[in-house]
Amino acid sequence: MKTVFITGATAGFGEACAYVFAQNGYRLILNGRRTERLESLKENLEKEYNTSCYLLPFDVQNRGDVLSVINSLPEEWKAIDVLINNAGLALGRDSFNEANIDDWDTMIDTNVKGLLYVSKAVVPFMTARKKGHIINLGSVAAKDIYDKGNVYCASKAAVDAISKAMRIELLPHGIKVTAIHPGAAETEFSLVRFKGDEDTANKIYDGFTPLSAADVAAIIFYTTTLPGHVCINDLVVTCTQQANSIYFNKDGKQG
Repeated sequence: MKTVFITGATAGFGEACAYVFAQNGYRLILNGRRTERLESLKENLEKEYNTSCYLLPFDVQNRGDVLSVINSLPEEWKAIDVLINNAGLALGRDSFNEANIDDWDTMIDTNVKGLLYVSKAVVPFMTARKKGHIINLGSVAAKDIYDKGNVYCASKAAVDAISKAMRIELLPHGIKVTAIHPGAAETEFSLVRFKGDEDTANKIYDGFTPLSAADVAAIIFYTTTLPGHVCINDLVVTCTQQANSIYFNKDGKQG
């Protein structure tokens, strides 16, 4: 049985990935900050899909916790076939001169440093086996910078660059590296970005049908189903009514 390690598994893309991989016979290592949600997810997955889940409730921003907890995994759980670096967030939508520096720190510490910490801890398990697949969640914001996106866009551009570097430097070890860059998707993302302001968050999706978490999870899983000699390196995914991070057609919802 193959093993997938998913960060940020308590909601959004991470939770949707947990269901897709469980449905397809994987056992799961699940990370998130909200322990109760992790425990509920574990209970549901094990009951519904007769799989096994190992919970790692830590914040990816905390380097010490990340390294010590992952390194202390039982030996039978260290054979990680797929790592999905999903934990990430956007905070605020402000001009550079008006932005909150604490928001910047949180985005960089989670989106960039958290991804690095988790990868640094997991990669030795993969290099020892000469195989593995790392999937990094970027964003269309990495490809086209938009107004009032500043540091969020920068953090996802960093994920793009890190993914390219991983692909080069892990090449001798037979490790696949895939960067997935979703466009607008209706998850908790906007609610977190606007700090609980539901009205503002919901307006983001007015006039068009965005991606769902399940859409993105299905695509992520697909990248893991290809033959061993095939790797999707970089994939930008948007809904039909979105061209890139800037241009949308908001003439009404599509079915």
